[in-house]
Amino acid sequence: MGRAGRVSERSDSRPTPLDDLRVVEISDRIAGSYCGKLLVDAGARVRKIEPPQGDWLRGYSATQSPVPDEESSPFFAYLNAGKRSVTYQPGAEGLSAELAAADVVVITAGRARAAALGVDPRRLLAASPGAVIVTISDFGWTGPYADRAASEFTLQAWAGSPGFRGDPAGPPISIGGDLGEYMGGVYAAFGALAVRRRVERGGHGEHLDLSMLEALTAMQSSEWLHSQLLRVPPIRRTLEVPSIEPARDGYVGITMVTGQQWLDFVAMVECPQLGEIEQLRFQIGRWAYRDLIREQVGPWLAERTVEEIVELGQLFRLPIAALGNGSTIRDMEYVRERGAFVRNPAGFHQPRAPWLMSTCAPAPPRDTPALGEANGENPWPRSQSGQGSPAPGLPLAGVRIVDLTAFWAGPAATHLLAAFGADVVKVESIQRPDGIRYSGGMRTDVDDWWEYGWVFHAMNTNKRSVTLDLGSEDGRRLFTGLAAGADVVIENFSPRVMDHFGLTADVLLEVNPRLVVARMPAFGLDGPWRDRVGFAPTMEQIAGLAWVTGLPETPPVTPRGACDPLAGVHAAFAVLAALSFAERTGSGQLVELPMLETVLNATAIQAIESEVFGTTLTRRGNRGHGDSIQNIYRCAGDDDWIAVAVRDDGQWYALVELMDRPAWCGEELSTVAGRRHGADDVDRRLAEWFARQPRDATVERLAAAGVPAAPVVSPSLVVENPQLRHRGFLETLHHPSTGAGLYPCPPFARLAGQDKWLLRPPPLLGEHNKDVLRERCGLTDGELTRLATSGVIGTRPKGL
Repeated sequence: MGRAGRVSERSDSRPTPLDDLRVVEISDRIAGSYCGKLLVDAGARVRKIEPPQGDWLRGYSATQSPVPDEESSPFFAYLNAGKRSVTYQPGAEGLSAELAAADVVVITAGRARAAALGVDPRRLLAASPGAVIVTISDFGWTGPYADRAASEFTLQAWAGSPGFRGDPAGPPISIGGDLGEYMGGVYAAFGALAVRRRVERGGHGEHLDLSMLEALTAMQSSEWLHSQLLRVPPIRRTLEVPSIEPARDGYVGITMVTGQQWLDFVAMVECPQLGEIEQLRFQIGRWAYRDLIREQVGPWLAERTVEEIVELGQLFRLPIAALGNGSTIRDMEYVRERGAFVRNPAGFHQPRAPWLMSTCAPAPPRDTPALGEANGENPWPRSQSGQGSPAPGLPLAGVRIVDLTAFWAGPAATHLLAAFGADVVKVESIQRPDGIRYSGGMRTDVDDWWEYGWVFHAMNTNKRSVTLDLGSEDGRRLFTGLAAGADVVIENFSPRVMDHFGLTADVLLEVNPRLVVARMPAFGLDGPWRDRVGFAPTMEQIAGLAWVTGLPETPPVTPRGACDPLAGVHAAFAVLAALSFAERTGSGQLVELPMLETVLNATAIQAIESEVFGTTLTRRGNRGHGDSIQNIYRCAGDDDWIAVAVRDDGQWYALVELMDRPAWCGEELSTVAGRRHGADDVDRRLAEWFARQPRDATVERLAAAGVPAAPVVSPSLVVENPQLRHRGFLETLHHPSTGAGLYPCPPFARLAGQDKWLLRPPPLLGEHNKDVLRERCGLTDGELTRLATSGVIGTRPKGL
């Protein structure tokens, strides 16, 4: 491979992509710490402001393993290696100097708590116009729910996540592992870099008000659009069929996204009769046939080992994988041969940064900061950036992106970049349109059925569409022309596709040396799994997320694609980091973003705690890990469920009062340790009490008492949430084929002076061929006609 064709080799002499970015982090949750970690990986200097007693994560273990006094937990070390620790009392005088000197301030607090800590974004921006202040809070700083108590677990319920996951005969199932915290953290890191780019051009800073509810809602596949576009009822909870199934020696993870994959699968398991049932070609149609499918497929799986099924699946190019957990992840062939884990100085191994670059390298893990170790150091000198006249437009105005991505993860990256102002040209072909246009189901009563894919709609707003047959000489020539005038090219094909077209990073960088070429393969550009097929559920199965999702007595449950947008936002962050380097140095590069390694970063605690404490996290239903009392309880009513979390003594006392102080709530339950000891009995008693309560009224009573609670709702119905509506998370666009619809926005309040995030509906196939190819490639009407006649461009899938 050439200089840009391989990025997995390490060199300590390579620069980090960010140049001297100064960050102050004030965080009491994973999201803020992970945001800071991502920025440290990319080269930022981060000063972590802690209370005198320290961040509570210093003593946290998900397996409840003891952390010695005066030491920090390995999980804290993972999130905070390389930062500097400073301690202040809330509102301390020295804190103002720390904040005033930072380029970026990240704080996990709502409005009232931020004020108590002495953080006022308006005052800070008045004194430091170039500052970027990112606040991360459960519901955002505005709206009717802004002051409600919540947790990642109850926010999942508000966002519709457990509402469509699980067997209807049992409870709804939440995703294990605090996944939403990582989603919020990477969104925050992206937003910081996006606005920082504007500041570096003389523009103004910003208060980025991030809502964790909106970040978690963005992890759902916009099922309200599914209901509207395909004219189906609100989705109810089901499980994929097949999904995680028993083999001879364990569980095997099976993912069927396209109709062709289903046909190939039934051929592989020697059940061709299943291929004759039309409804089974779409996942949504298989649940009604689940008993038949398991009856037919089960014996074939039971006769074979997991390894045999996985190997055969690769021959059929099917996304089939062995399940991973904390005790097995580091021993996977992929991890070993790709060097996907690195040593933390605290004495354990952790996933490396979730991106690889050909010219830059991430900062290596450094020491974990001792509490208050930097107390004697002076704050940074104040920055002078952002003092000029405001830069016009959105933070990414002027950035040109050529987008070859398909399905969900890649389009999620460019969806976010486009919302922040980048000009994104989506490249498909009439020979091979984006498969997400129709892989989840299709309308049979309309001529242009490929324009009704709900995930396509949600993830492709603000983009223009061009069709180019890259298998033709004309198509490749025009694509190269687009790349020559672009800042970023991004794709998420399997590695061999771009190789086959002759459009590798080396070729594109020869045409445009400043180009950022972002590639998002499932399993990396090289290594033992390079040619394997994988979708987000495959990564969730391999990386341990499925292992901690589900009921203890049943097979693991796949989180259902939530890691697609997780990978997409990580890609958008890495693109901005590489773009910062390119604009500063004139040097473009290849950026490799294996989806599996993104998910490994979000499940890192599993492998870390297995290595350090010898304990493997597993499924606990909806009860989670740690000291909280939480679960999803059935209420009075027709399949009504409520998610409740009790994290501290104050919330416990409030709940006890609300229940009229029942006799079983004795003194022995007044402490966290006591509730942990009696957790099973507490859970049973709570289930009995909630079974007699009406759901919605109980949610409101708990909210008024300060106890985190949420109704479990279908993701199809989250559009009715008054908090999401108040915040403007959903904006109306009119699509020429499908009419008006509600489309998701980034999980931030609108920026200063901004009317809306979404300016353009998702494009029709090839809708902008003429505009873009005239503008960017100088084509004439005659040339456009010739290209359409020869099938290089077009507006209908070939053969229709």
